[in-house]
Amino acid sequence: MATLTGERHSQAIWRDYLELTKPKVVVLMLITSLVGMFLATRAGVPWTVLVFGNLGIALCAGGAAAVNHVVDRRIDAVMARTHKRPLAEGRVSPAAALTFALALAVAGQALLLAFTNPLTAWLTLASLLGYAVVYTGFLKRATPQNIVIGGLAGAAPPLLGWVAATGHVSAEPLLLVLIIFAWTPPHFWALAIHRKEEYAKADIPMLPVTHGEHYTKIHILLYTLVLLAVSLMPFVIQMSGMLYLVCALVLGARFLQWAVVLYRGSRPHAAINTFKYSIWYLFLLFIALLVDHYLLLSL
Repeated sequence: MATLTGERHSQAIWRDYLELTKPKVVVLMLITSLVGMFLATRAGVPWTVLVFGNLGIALCAGGAAAVNHVVDRRIDAVMARTHKRPLAEGRVSPAAALTFALALAVAGQALLLAFTNPLTAWLTLASLLGYAVVYTGFLKRATPQNIVIGGLAGAAPPLLGWVAATGHVSAEPLLLVLIIFAWTPPHFWALAIHRKEEYAKADIPMLPVTHGEHYTKIHILLYTLVLLAVSLMPFVIQMSGMLYLVCALVLGARFLQWAVVLYRGSRPHAAINTFKYSIWYLFLLFIALLVDHYLLLSL
């Protein structure tokens, strides 16, 4: 019986530490990082860069997420969406979480330095600090534009993947960053509308709390239009072909439709449905970029 209890306890601790890394978010980041790598070269990505480069980026992202858990533990405790997180319920201590975050970040940086290049490591470190320190530690509580300014750190993965494969920065990966940067506000503000009362209770100045839902819905609509325009730029600069253009138009039109539905308030649960679609939108858009890239190479 004692052994069984110990095994259950160990399993719970393992799951708690995994949760600290926000694995679902990290997976979406890795998809964009992978696309950045594959788009960067016609010759193929070396397996060491592919495996250890993405692992390094994932470890650093997980470390930043763990810091986010530590800084936001009191906020998480009063929000229904997050009150069962490991630190909010006291299953993991802040000191243990910070030690875990440091270990992940150091391991990630070591892998990037060993298997990619110094520029990738420095850019990844800047992204980690931007999210964990600038956004989580300051912007989130300072301004309703928190997610717009802080979104730059979360938009970095395709750039990191590109630089890991090539060793340099160019216009193409910066355009991929711009797509995610434009995507971030309508993505998060839709969730913020759905969770408005919780953010207000936690005293977080998200846009629906400070300026109201109508103002936020207008800005979601405007940013979605900007996103649609930006998403067409890979075709404009001949980074992609017709397949991507069609996918970008279809996916963007659907996103715009959800933004209009949300603005009009014509359907129940429109905010959370817009948020959910936005995740699929980004995933499918980057997959379309990748498929289009290899289609062009085969022609």
